[in-house]
Amino acid sequence: MSRTSFRTKLAAVAATGVMALGTGVLAATPAEAATYCPSGYACIYWGTTADSGIRDMWRNAGAYKIYGYEGNHLVKNNQTDGWKIWLCRYSNGTNCDYAVWPGPALVLNMTPFNSVSIEP
Repeated sequence: MSRTSFRTKLAAVAATGVMALGTGVLAATPAEAATYCPSGYACIYWGTTADSGIRDMWRNAGAYKIYGYEGNHLVKNNQTDGWKIWLCRYSNGTNCDYAVWPGPALVLNMTPFNSVSIEP
């Protein structure tokens, strides 16, 4: 009966974990995972296309601060039950003057907005 050292067993377990992780990473590329706005969510992308990846996404009602959005960004309202995304000029979800309804994604100038308000 052969005796395997603790170091050898530990190395084998670590190598197996790395191989499993590598397989999982190859199964779904980061670009694929970042371009899909799931049902029930509101999403804002890094750029003007879905290929740019999701920068922020929200599921629940409420006001959410957004900072550093300059220029045009793709906005997708994939909320259910007719919920809307209000784009707001103040950081606390007030002074909201643009609503994005569920439907096709829109390219919008996000520069003047500092928060979003998700509401039914």
